[in-house]
Amino acid sequence: MYNNEASVSKHVGGPSITGSLPFDGRWLVGSTPAKRIPSHGTDMFGVGYAIDFIAVDEHNRTSSSTSWRTLVGTESPEIFYAFGKPVFSPVSGKVVGVHNGEPDHEARRSLLTLIPYMLGQAGRIRKGPVAVAGNYVIIAPENPNLYIAIVHLQLDTIVVEEGQDISEGQHLANCGNSGNSTQPHIHIQAMNSTDFYNTKGVPLYFREFSQWNKGESESKTRVKAFPDADTVVSPK
Repeated sequence: MYNNEASVSKHVGGPSITGSLPFDGRWLVGSTPAKRIPSHGTDMFGVGYAIDFIAVDEHNRTSSSTSWRTLVGTESPEIFYAFGKPVFSPVSGKVVGVHNGEPDHEARRSLLTLIPYMLGQAGRIRKGPVAVAGNYVIIAPENPNLYIAIVHLQLDTIVVEEGQDISEGQHLANCGNSGNSTQPHIHIQAMNSTDFYNTKGVPLYFREFSQWNKGESESKTRVKAFPDADTVVSPK
């Protein structure tokens, strides 16, 4: 077993949260602070240490099918393995923020659709956190003054409410494609305020999980670490 020592040691002494992965099964790691900080290229809205996860099958495919739309158009979010999968709380604590009502929009894998979508990024940012986060749940763990946000949730699937005490592993909602998302995935971040306009990201480590490099059949056990980019992870 080994830790991501470089990432962990860089933040020794600073505030952080340690929890469990918020899903079952195999998920591909996208943006992660193990690769760079800020992980999403910005500190806006508290995303500095955010991590993205995309569900995959045993062949590490993110979708059940491809078609001409994959190359030149948009696709239904329902064809992606992540869409509708349950999202679990990584910690015990209290729900302190909930937002529902944002639609799950079409997914985009084609450069013909991704480029114009990215050109609209500034406009979505100007609309504020809801346009970026979509449907979300914010949790206050048993750790004062720190919070966890899970965003891009599926419309009308949130099963917890503000003020509710929750346990680690409890079902919160389902994975969706709301907000600033080009493909259904889980975006999770720790931060020091519930105000997306005035918050800073803090490290969120995962207690113990299995990690596979692409093309490898043997997994490694990771302990209190950020998952590495472009690997596949699963709860222990």
